[in-house]
Amino acid sequence: MSKKILIVDDDPRNIFALKLTLKSRGYAVESCMMAQEAIEILKSDHQFSVVLMDMMMPGMDGYEAVRIIRSSPVLADIPVIAVTAQAMPEDRQKCIEAGAKDYVSKPIDVDLLITAIEKLT
Repeated sequence: MSKKILIVDDDPRNIFALKLTLKSRGYAVESCMMAQEAIEILKSDHQFSVVLMDMMMPGMDGYEAVRIIRSSPVLADIPVIAVTAQAMPEDRQKCIEAGAKDYVSKPIDVDLLITAIEKLT
């Protein structure tokens, strides 16, 4: 069975590029553009191996979404990789403190992303 990844990003171009890249490497991929929707998807489908969470989104941001995922007994074990354009060392720390298991900055280095996914799944 291929690993299933949920991409959460408010930019459809990012979703499109990530989907192409991950599908070409054999992953099953779903996506959504809002954090609240991601939480609903995760609650209804327990097959996801990892979540790629954009941290800067309108409405509920990725930090709040990760905290909700971590605090939900049903979702707490799903690894989240923070994906953000904010690339300062304190940004990485903020993502990890929110509950992300790893961090990848934009523009995304595909090799780093695949390594992070493989490490967590």
